[in-house]
Amino acid sequence: MNKIRQWSVTHSRKLEGLYHNFEPVLMKLHPLFKKLGYGRLEKPVRLVEKAIKGVMFDCQMCGKCALGSTGMSCPMNCPKSIRNGPCGGVRLDGHCEVKPEMRCVWVEAWRGSQQMRDTAAIQQVQIPVNHLLKDSSSWLRVVREDFAARDNEAAQ
Repeated sequence: MNKIRQWSVTHSRKLEGLYHNFEPVLMKLHPLFKKLGYGRLEKPVRLVEKAIKGVMFDCQMCGKCALGSTGMSCPMNCPKSIRNGPCGGVRLDGHCEVKPEMRCVWVEAWRGSQQMRDTAAIQQVQIPVNHLLKDSSSWLRVVREDFAARDNEAAQ
């Protein structure tokens, strides 16, 4: 799993481009999602998302994906679950203090983020994980939240 995770970080710019092409497709599917019911779609979409992101990024399905801001390195792979930069225990060789055989996810996140279009995105503070969202689809959440924000703007 670690080798594929490393590959994803190394190819973060291409994966970022792939997602930027995928997101508009998801947005166009909103009327269908709404008609079928987001709740009804949650399980099948979650299974597909988990399979793809699990293999590509060793995704932990936290429900609030930060891959686009963290150089395609899932911060939830940090043994300490740190979402905003490395702890003080990163070894000089870039490995984790808790799992010395593993490269620090934040060292990898920095490496991947420097290849992406928005290199400053890694500096965005990630909100704490809402554990109620664990094992839910962040793809569906992105669409729902985007259209909810649009509805709120239109109402004002």
